Amino acid sequence: MPNPALALKTSAARLELQVSINAPRERVWQLVIDRPNDWWVADLRCVAADSTVTLEPRAGGHLIEQGADGGSLLWFTVIAVEPQRSLNLAGSLAPPFGGPCQVFLHLQLEEHDGGTLVRLTNSLHGHIDDASLPQMAEGWHLLLTKGLKTAAEATPTTE
Repeated sequence: MPNPALALKTSAARLELQVSINAPRERVWQLVIDRPNDWWVADLRCVAADSTVTLEPRAGGHLIEQGADGGSLLWFTVIAVEPQRSLNLAGSLAPPFGGPCQVFLHLQLEEHDGGTLVRLTNSLHGHIDDASLPQMAEGWHLLLTKGLKTAAEATPTTE
């Protein structure tokens, strides 16, 4: 009979990325807060490629992915918002996604060279597979570059 109990080693990790976006901070912030579905790339959707990603930008709000068939995933709970500057989120990785692991995400926007510098810090604590860290970094990079940067730089300026 297989042993149903398994002790997992726990550790902590931190990923830091930054992306320069040629768009005003206000536009980037508006995309992050009001239109996450516009830049959340299909490759990183876990419910369905055509799911909808929404964010409630207040402490206690949620970043949720919702499928048309009723399937859903709670990505993060909002723990702090500093308008136009930063967003702090907390979430969990369940065992099917490599956990159990607690995840804390800090997204900071700064004015930089006429555009916006986005700094992302992803801190994890729990069962962390060394092989998954490069994949996680690649995913965040894809989301910030192919997703957010592309959407922000393609959005026409309204004056």
